[in-house]
Amino acid sequence: MTNAADLTGYYDPQKCNVRDFAACIDQVTRTENVPLATTIEKNIPVYDSGKLQSALEGEGRRTVMAEWARVLRSGAGIVVLEGAYRDTRVLDEATEIYGGIIEREKQNAGGGADHFAASGANDRIWNSLQKLCETAPEVFLRYFANPAISAVCEAWLGPNYQMTAQVNLVHPGGEAQQAHRDYHLGFQTAEVSAAYPAHVHEVSPILTLQGAVAHCDMPLESGPTKLLPFSQTYKPGYAAWRREDFREVFEESCVQLPLSKGDAVFFNPALFHAAGANSSTDIHRFVNLLQVSSAFGRAMETVDRGRMCQLVFPHALQAFADGSLIQAELSAAIAATAEGYSFPTNLDRNPPSNGLAPETQAAFFKRAIAEGLSQEQFCAGLEQMEAVKQAS
Repeated sequence: MTNAADLTGYYDPQKCNVRDFAACIDQVTRTENVPLATTIEKNIPVYDSGKLQSALEGEGRRTVMAEWARVLRSGAGIVVLEGAYRDTRVLDEATEIYGGIIEREKQNAGGGADHFAASGANDRIWNSLQKLCETAPEVFLRYFANPAISAVCEAWLGPNYQMTAQVNLVHPGGEAQQAHRDYHLGFQTAEVSAAYPAHVHEVSPILTLQGAVAHCDMPLESGPTKLLPFSQTYKPGYAAWRREDFREVFEESCVQLPLSKGDAVFFNPALFHAAGANSSTDIHRFVNLLQVSSAFGRAMETVDRGRMCQLVFPHALQAFADGSLIQAELSAAIAATAEGYSFPTNLDRNPPSNGLAPETQAAFFKRAIAEGLSQEQFCAGLEQMEAVKQAS
């Protein structure tokens, strides 16, 4: 397979080869490669959580996790945990609580935006993790006291992972999402994604894990997630997923599995996927999306970058205006000063735009220089950016 990044060090969307992509997804999940799976459905290994309980709570834990890690990295890229919640009463309690949160948020703000889908097609709760904890900590405790979910998160990310969650409630008639990859690089524009070296494209998927807990039975007509097994193995996929020819291959080859209440599915964030269309007349597809992050996604020191930006800005503005600082030098100085990443943020107050990320502190700094903002305007902008990022 030709790797266009071998010489350049970067992936070019125009040079991505759909034939190479087709070769990646033309693989088969074999029984001998997933010996602990109960069955293989449409190339996706399915595991009975009840049968694995004793192994996950004993010496067999690492054996199970090693198999899941292989599947997520070089296998189908997806694992289904049947009966992850054998007692689904806690899901019913959480569903009722989440329903109340949705109604309150609709009254207060008109509902939240979604990634990769039309607004109004569903109800979304950003940071459902904290909101459940604040509303009903005892329910939260029982909800996340789940060894199977803990094990699959640790299998991919190692210990000390960071859990986040977002509820997605898709009503009858809700349209499908477009095929995409997920956080981190999947939430960037094509231009920003292309600015990252090829090796970073390979690192991004091992920093997060995507999961979903089914809060109701989800037959095919309700639109469970469309998944493309093995698509995570196509290395330039973050550069390619917006291309129509790749999306056509996705639509031709993707699969869907029905889920029962209490099932969970986890997949590599580099997997091409998309929520399906809810063509039912009476099923309100209720899923709690789990987005789990590696403990390593943090800097070593705590830095007050807002304060640094305020101090540096007037000097940068003057130096750029009088020509003593050229554009390349300004960009280098801003990179050392300002926060260059949109996340973490409060997605209720600072929602994504068209499935993408909010403006970063560094981007605002550059814009402020270009527009000649005053020190007062710049500081006010920084304060507003910080205010909307706060968790509550």
